Amino acid sequence: MQEQKWVVGLTGGIGSGKTAVSDRFALKGIVVVDADIASRTIVEPGKPALLEIAEHFGADIINKEGQLDRAKLREIVFADPTQRSKLEAITHPRIRDEIIYGITTASSPYVILASPLLMETDQHSMCDRILLVDVPEALQLERASARDGVSVEQIKAIMAAQTSRDKRQASADDIIVNDRDLTWLDHEVERLHAHYITLSTKA
Repeated sequence: MQEQKWVVGLTGGIGSGKTAVSDRFALKGIVVVDADIASRTIVEPGKPALLEIAEHFGADIINKEGQLDRAKLREIVFADPTQRSKLEAITHPRIRDEIIYGITTASSPYVILASPLLMETDQHSMCDRILLVDVPEALQLERASARDGVSVEQIKAIMAAQTSRDKRQASADDIIVNDRDLTWLDHEVERLHAHYITLSTKA
């Protein structure tokens, strides 16, 4: 990664509103490198990661359109930690390569690295600062189940697999408690954007 790139790692638990925050930074002209997009890019039809996943998890993990059946894969890996570790061994190095490419080709004053697994992987080591989007757990469950149409039990399993809220809070340099309206969120992002411009200029 080129030294002049100043990177803010943006993270938060499922249903916290990370996308609402990253979208607002993007509207200010800040390049957002999204680890979720990187994770989808590496498993597109024909990509080596998809072939490796099919070899390990079985051909039926690929749907009729030749794409990864994410729901089926999610059920497998959240039920079995060893299977999750295998999936991560296949995908994480490739996701990291995609992220590094996105950061090094960015042209904005600083870069947002948006990742739900920022603290669970070594992605945080690419960042100069960590911004946590935080919400109470009850609100996480409500938002995530309404958005994704999956059971509360599955949302809880995903939350359990992520770094605990306390650890995320302890690791963050900045925290947005995203339990208010969008006008308030606009002001918070504006404040942090100005702060990050100043910090990246001094770096």
